[in-house]
Amino acid sequence: MPAAAYASPLERGWYYLHRLICGAVLLFLIAPILAIIPLSFNSVPFFSYPMPGVSLRWYEEFFFTARWQGALQNSIFVAVSVTLLATLLGTLAALGLSRRSFPWRAAVMTVLISPMVVPVVITAVGMYFFYADVGLLNSYTGLILAHTTLAAPFVVITVTATLTGFDESLTRAAAGLGARPTTVFVKIIMPLILPGMISGSLFAFLTSFDEVVVALFVASADQRTLPKVMFSGIREEISPTITAAASVLILFSILMLTTVELLRRRSERLRGIRST
Repeated sequence: MPAAAYASPLERGWYYLHRLICGAVLLFLIAPILAIIPLSFNSVPFFSYPMPGVSLRWYEEFFFTARWQGALQNSIFVAVSVTLLATLLGTLAALGLSRRSFPWRAAVMTVLISPMVVPVVITAVGMYFFYADVGLLNSYTGLILAHTTLAAPFVVITVTATLTGFDESLTRAAAGLGARPTTVFVKIIMPLILPGMISGSLFAFLTSFDEVVVALFVASADQRTLPKVMFSGIREEISPTITAAASVLILFSILMLTTVELLRRRSERLRGIRST
């Protein structure tokens, strides 16, 4: 509501104070990001403010060095694989949980989203010992499955939210008219849950692409991902290339989150919910 809509000066004062507090909190949260991006253009091989000069050398090293490009390719390969698998499994789980006749729905939902609640270090240690026993340690398969465990809950939540308020009489009517289950899913259910599926897949991609703790436990040097290389670089050498990589990831995350927000608004329009 705009400030002009408030009648008394006191109400307008509280309005501006609320905006000021929100702006201060937002600035506090994004200040570290605002500090990293300028450092990626530093001309000297160390972190310093004020910067003695501006250079693109760290972006050149990030985009044209075999070490960084190999890590980036590994991250993209793993993240894409995780996205496909997590979207499939998460969508199937959400469709099953959306049925009113599903037994123990709350308990199953709790188990499915538990990777989001349990500290990632505990999850990584458990995966390390389990994968060591079954022979999946230090392999792409193990890393993809581990990241899928972390990413699938996001798909379950977004698709389940999309199915909230879904009119099951539509599917019954289509089945009564002779439509096959596959036709009902493609023609009726899919258009409604597609924004949620895409939003969940984007979250799954970001979860895998940015994850480092599990990768440190279950991946070997051959499966070195970009966050793992950045973490190793912080421990072994303080290179400004890390800030260039971080800046690229920040911009990429902003684009992805913007896409998610646009999809959320589209989903609300499809369900007839007025966006606020």
